[in-house]
Amino acid sequence: MDNQTPVVKNIDENIRNFEQMFEGCADIKKRKFALGKEANVDCYIAFIEVTVSNMMLSESILGSMIRRMCELSKGDIYRYIDENGLGISDTAEFKTIEEVADMMLTGDAIVFIDGCEKAFKIAGKGYPGLGVIQSQSEQVTRGSRESFTESVKANTALIRKRIRNPELKVKEIKAGRRSKTLNALVYLDGIARPEVLAEVEKRLEEIDIDGVLDSGTLEQLMESSWKSPFPQFQSTERPDKAAMAVLEGRIVLLTDNTPVSIILPVNYNSFFQTTDDYYNRWEVVSLERLIRYVASLLAMLLPAMYLAVTNFHTQLLPTELVLAFAAAREGVPFPAVVEVLLMEMSFELLREAGVRIPGSLGGTIGIVGGLIVGQAAVEANLVSPIVVIVVALTALSSFAIPNEEFGAAYRIMKFIFILAAAFLGYYGIVLMGLLLILHLAGLKSFGVPYLTPFVWVDGDSREDLKDSFIRQPLFRLFRRPLFARRGQRIRMKRKEE
Repeated sequence: MDNQTPVVKNIDENIRNFEQMFEGCADIKKRKFALGKEANVDCYIAFIEVTVSNMMLSESILGSMIRRMCELSKGDIYRYIDENGLGISDTAEFKTIEEVADMMLTGDAIVFIDGCEKAFKIAGKGYPGLGVIQSQSEQVTRGSRESFTESVKANTALIRKRIRNPELKVKEIKAGRRSKTLNALVYLDGIARPEVLAEVEKRLEEIDIDGVLDSGTLEQLMESSWKSPFPQFQSTERPDKAAMAVLEGRIVLLTDNTPVSIILPVNYNSFFQTTDDYYNRWEVVSLERLIRYVASLLAMLLPAMYLAVTNFHTQLLPTELVLAFAAAREGVPFPAVVEVLLMEMSFELLREAGVRIPGSLGGTIGIVGGLIVGQAAVEANLVSPIVVIVVALTALSSFAIPNEEFGAAYRIMKFIFILAAAFLGYYGIVLMGLLLILHLAGLKSFGVPYLTPFVWVDGDSREDLKDSFIRQPLFRLFRRPLFARRGQRIRMKRKEE
């Protein structure tokens, strides 16, 4: 009970202490009204939107209690509370503001009554459960199966369901002159960087457009380096991923009418992390991380390396392998670069067709279509079998990248590297690689260098390397990433501390 604020008889003081704790939380709804025949007893109700029914005052247990007290005199109201306050099913009393706040954050309604030195909890319908929706685009082997819905109110509740702390703030901002689309910025007060929050609000307020129908519109209008194929925002449909980002000191932008949220700021490393990375053992996760990083390089460089070694640098391969490549290309009328581009465009076409075809048929088209087209092209002597293998491995590698938007950047860079290798061989690959590194080194996401933690930012940036290529055991990840404000990077302490 140390350092806790008691509930007092003066309801105005209780309201002031309670609202000060939840200042800046737009998803917390509060109502004040009068009870009694003479309407001389003030009452105050607070609850999290979505967790308590809008019809609670007319149909619920709380509504029945309030209707009864509206018919009583002031003295009878206090007598009724003393005698029957705990007689209602699933009702409880609390004597400190902190207890009241904790109970409301579990999804219940809380009630203050003037003249009472205690507050009441009335059970609500709770947070949205698994029945909301299941994530389809971000599958995990372990962890929550919930996904965001198309209601921004439900989405904020799904995050608050996971972070039941009054420091979790929800700031609502409307965008779109005619659509008036509601957006919510979700962050931890005192953990998120205030300069980042101010910059996000500024960019949102500067957007002047007829309508915002998806978070992707805001993403394009808010990014600073619009020429870069690499995203400066991280998108997710998973509330546990968003909650994890909030705990790291990042900001989550939710947009009404879309299940896709935006996380900012980001860096290169964050796109290779998934939620189940922190639910599994570090040895398994480290192996999976290394596979993702290698897969990203293969998705971008494998076709270019094949062209370079077959057209310019055959001395790098064993003689038997060079002869095998030459025999496989016998009868093919096109140059190797045309072969590669033809198969790459065919696989991109199949990928796009698979996305657009509804239902489970889309995935079948992608797999069966790739096999049929590849086999037919080889039999028709349009391409060599080795090119089909190279393109198939490249496609598989691109699917291993967890974030689709980030993977799309590698697919674009793949064609640039193919052209560079076709003209200059490995020298072209090295040249484009240097230009790419320079480009990424100059990218920033709301002030955070894109290549952190692989570049030196300050003394603390080395700590983030513990959660990069190799994810060290959780007990060693006691610091938040550089996304959090200075002085607030400790997120885990041992009990003796």
